[in-house]
Amino acid sequence: MGEQGSGGSKKTAKTTKKAAPAKKAVSAKKAASAKKVAPAKKVVATGKAVAVKKAAPAKKVAVKPPRDESRTALVRRARRINRELAEVFPYAHPELDFENPFQLLVATVLSAQTTDLRVNQTTPALFAKYPTPEELAAANPEEVEEILRPCGFFRMKTKSVMGLSKALAEDFGGEVPGRLEDLVKLPGVGRKTAFVVLGNAFGRPGITVDTHFQRLVRRWQWTDESDPDRIEAAVGALFPKSEWTDLSHHVIWHGRRICHARKPACGACPIAPLCPAYGEGETDPEKAKKLLKYEKGGFPGQRLKPPQAYLDAGGRPAPPLGAA
Repeated sequence: MGEQGSGGSKKTAKTTKKAAPAKKAVSAKKAASAKKVAPAKKVVATGKAVAVKKAAPAKKVAVKPPRDESRTALVRRARRINRELAEVFPYAHPELDFENPFQLLVATVLSAQTTDLRVNQTTPALFAKYPTPEELAAANPEEVEEILRPCGFFRMKTKSVMGLSKALAEDFGGEVPGRLEDLVKLPGVGRKTAFVVLGNAFGRPGITVDTHFQRLVRRWQWTDESDPDRIEAAVGALFPKSEWTDLSHHVIWHGRRICHARKPACGACPIAPLCPAYGEGETDPEKAKKLLKYEKGGFPGQRLKPPQAYLDAGGRPAPPLGAA
């Protein structure tokens, strides 16, 4: 989803206020066969579902990367994308239910290789029985495993959450530390998990490089890096530190709702004119609308207890475990 490819020997493509398309060199032979594409219309986030203005069906096109984009142009484009996404997802938030730093830490560890929804459906029973690090550290592993079974990899995850609970109880007085260097020493806690906790439980800026974040920043050509730590550094250099946490939410929400891994909803993408990867997914607006997920598609979200702002925007709570 992104910048729409257009060509031809005549310059007939319409420009948009939002578009800052990167220039590309096209050979005369390729230019003669290239077809122009109608600009994607902006998604308007209102009510329960997103209304997409009607537009002429756009044909799928191969868009070349903006190889000649300067560093200054990249920074401007990246920040504009973030501003646009902030308007589309003003209610963006961590999609794990939590009431304190300990709950968020455990939930984030449990979210590996499963959905936030499944974690949210599982943790109420866990925290009801073991509300503190001391109690979880002293629990019977088999009982914890049975509770965590729906999350997958439940034996490994039981060992991790019990291990980090023991470390919290013994080394930090039962409190979750608010420093990166302390968090990453806990069993099962890496930089991604640490930044989720720092940004959302302590208000300390951090970039969460999950699978959605990695996929999108590479599609947008913010970086060519594939290593999470390098991606974190490269993207962090494009934005003020104060924006890192909200940036992470905006990118991840966009990846979950619109810019999917296998079939992006390009025709319903609000940042299509800014994206070099426009055309990788469905470009027809009506077909693209059917690909939207969660509140954008009128379906329940991932949290059983979402923030009020999400509910006010038309989002619906997820059902509890076992509900039809």
